[in-house]
Amino acid sequence: MGFKVAFFLPVCTLCFLVCLTGPARAQQTPDVKEKPPMYTYVSDFNLPRAKWGEMDKLTAEDAKLLDRAVADGTIIAYGDDRSLVHQADGYTHDTWWSAMSMAGVLNVLDQMVKSNANTSSSSPLLSATKHEDAIYVSRFYNWKPGARKDIYSYEGVYKLKAEAPDDALEMLSKNTIVPLLEKLLADGTLVEYEIDTEAVHSEAPGKFLIFLIAANAEAIDKFRAAQQEAVKSSPLFGPAFDSMTDYTGHRDMLARTNATYK
Repeated sequence: MGFKVAFFLPVCTLCFLVCLTGPARAQQTPDVKEKPPMYTYVSDFNLPRAKWGEMDKLTAEDAKLLDRAVADGTIIAYGDDRSLVHQADGYTHDTWWSAMSMAGVLNVLDQMVKSNANTSSSSPLLSATKHEDAIYVSRFYNWKPGARKDIYSYEGVYKLKAEAPDDALEMLSKNTIVPLLEKLLADGTLVEYEIDTEAVHSEAPGKFLIFLIAANAEAIDKFRAAQQEAVKSSPLFGPAFDSMTDYTGHRDMLARTNATYK
C-alpha cells in the first residue's frame, strides 16, 4: 500500500465495474462477505540507485524480526517491494506488514524502530530523498500461505466521487471485483489480493486501492485475459464504475515483491 504495489490495468481498460441499481443488487454474489478488518503498515522510500544493494541487506535483516512476529501471531504477513516503473519523484522501495489488529501493526513498528536504532547512523534509509508512511485497512482480502521471492505485484489507486453511494466500494467489491479475484486466486494466478482504504487518513476520504500479487510473470498475461473477458461478459461494468469514480487521481504501480503470508 502506499507504494505497496498491486497488479491492475489502466483504468480505461480495467472496468472492474458494477451497476448499483436495483437489478444489479439483486445479482449480488451471496458468497462474498466482508471479513474482519486487516491492517497494513507501509513505509515508502525513494533511494538513490547506489544504495539499492544496501537496502537489500537491510530488508534481509528486518525479515528476521518479521518472521518472529509471524510465528508468534502478532502479524499475518510481511514483505517488501522494488519499483519496476520508476518516476523521477516516485518511490523505489517499500517495506510492509499486515495484522488483524491495529495493535499488531503498531507493536511490530515499535520493535522495528528499536531494532534499527543501533544501525541508524549507517542505514541506507538516511539517503532517502523522499519518505512516506501509511496504514490501510481491508475487509475484502484473501491469500495463499507461504514465502515467495521475486514475484510481481501491482496496485491500482482510485477515488470515489463525492456523490457515490456510501456503500459504493462494498457493492463494487461484492458484485464484481472479489468474485473475479477469488477465481484467479483459486487457479494459482494470484498469490494474494486485497481492497484497501486508509485506516489513518493522510488524504481526503474516498481513496481506495486494489492490490494484487501475481504468482509469476506469466500470471500477468493470464490476469489481463481474465479481466478483459469479464468486461466483455458484463457490458454495464464500465459505465457504472465511471459514474462513481473520479479518475483524476488514478495511478498504477508495478513492482518486484518478496512476500510471506501465514
